Amino acid sequence: MTTEYRPIARRDFDTDRIKDAMSEIIEAVGEDAEREGLRQTPDRVARMYAEVFQGLQQDPVAVLQTGFEEGYDEMVVARDIAFFSMCEHHFLPFFGTIHIGYVPTGRIVGISKLARVVDILSRRPQVQERLTAQIANALVEGLDPMGVGVVVEAEHLCMMMRGVRKPGSKIITSVNRGVFRNDSRTRTEFLSLTGVSGR
Repeated sequence: MTTEYRPIARRDFDTDRIKDAMSEIIEAVGEDAEREGLRQTPDRVARMYAEVFQGLQQDPVAVLQTGFEEGYDEMVVARDIAFFSMCEHHFLPFFGTIHIGYVPTGRIVGISKLARVVDILSRRPQVQERLTAQIANALVEGLDPMGVGVVVEAEHLCMMMRGVRKPGSKIITSVNRGVFRNDSRTRTEFLSLTGVSGR
């Protein structure tokens, strides 16, 4: 499984191609693509895909380049960052919250930059495991910290509305780098601050 987090779009976004494909899908399921309620659906879907997949053409490491030398070397945690992504297996959404922690080596970034990294990487066809690793890897490269921890808690519509149909189920994934992986006390502090360990 690739954990590449750089921009991966191979070509420009093709709105017309998506509209044509959506019209075909509408017809293929037995509906009338020219019915009033569906006539503009291909255009709406194309515009939606342009928004929800815009992370394909963005670089999460680039947003971490603006930082501040503060001499701070204690843990920084951003918890409950809301996200929405699209499962690449069924093209149905999965969504939830992401908790990020890092121990800087003196250089910090604005907290909004952490949320921006989440936005960029979640706005791609994804699987939760890859998303978790990509966030951690981008932060390691962009911040060069002593360590990074990422926990993702998500609900998947492909599990809720089809297949096993288990609404309310949550999938939790975590990735630890540096001191978060090597020092159990650091990892425990992070999980405690996110509230994950107390559940």
